Amino acid sequence: MKKETFLAFVGFFLLSLTTVVYAVEEKAKTVTISEQKADITGDTELETILLKGVPYQEEEDFLKEIFIEIKASNGKKYTFPLESGAKASFQLVDLNHDGVRDVLATVQTGGSGGIVLSFLHSLKNFVHTDLTVPDPVEMESRFVNDYKAEIKIKETGKTYPFDLKDRKLYYKKLGLYYKGKLNEPTELMVNSYSSLKPVELGEGKLGLKGVQRIAGIANADTICFVESTWRYLNGKWNLLEVKVKKEAN
Repeated sequence: MKKETFLAFVGFFLLSLTTVVYAVEEKAKTVTISEQKADITGDTELETILLKGVPYQEEEDFLKEIFIEIKASNGKKYTFPLESGAKASFQLVDLNHDGVRDVLATVQTGGSGGIVLSFLHSLKNFVHTDLTVPDPVEMESRFVNDYKAEIKIKETGKTYPFDLKDRKLYYKKLGLYYKGKLNEPTELMVNSYSSLKPVELGEGKLGLKGVQRIAGIANADTICFVESTWRYLNGKWNLLEVKVKKEAN
């Protein structure tokens, strides 16, 4: 192959590659998931709040990028990145009790655990503050002998026992127990929030209620749900109440 012919071939290849990359980038269009107009700065003027995402080409239901875009009344644009996920939504609620609504965004991860990721932002006086939602409740969990389990809430120190004899055959088949005794120490599956939503606290104040699902040896092996109620006070989230239930509300 002559040098001129080789160089021409290389040039054509590079041009083709650039065209392919450009075409891929062109397909990665940003989509608007939802939009609201409201005053979230406290100046009585309306901002435009948009929830946007960039879907994967091969899986349009899953968004590889998700972000909040705010077109503020001062002419500036603010962008708050979120995490990737299957679905996303947002609502405007005053959770830090400063008289101005905050942006609470939720992203569903799309996994079998049903986990949601939440993000909370304030733009009062055009100053961005990441309020950060409360961490999930910390707890110790384990299976115990005689087909039972227990969880202990670290914050309160309270322990909750569970009788799982109705799953005896299932656990024996999996080798978790032998003649009622646990074969080896085994923790439960403590999931992060499957739900984190605003809740009335009284006196016109709002807080957050989180729900965590506790499972046995698989996500389908649900043992209980832990509900936690939180209030934002003095610049941080305070745990008000914890309830442990066998069924989710």
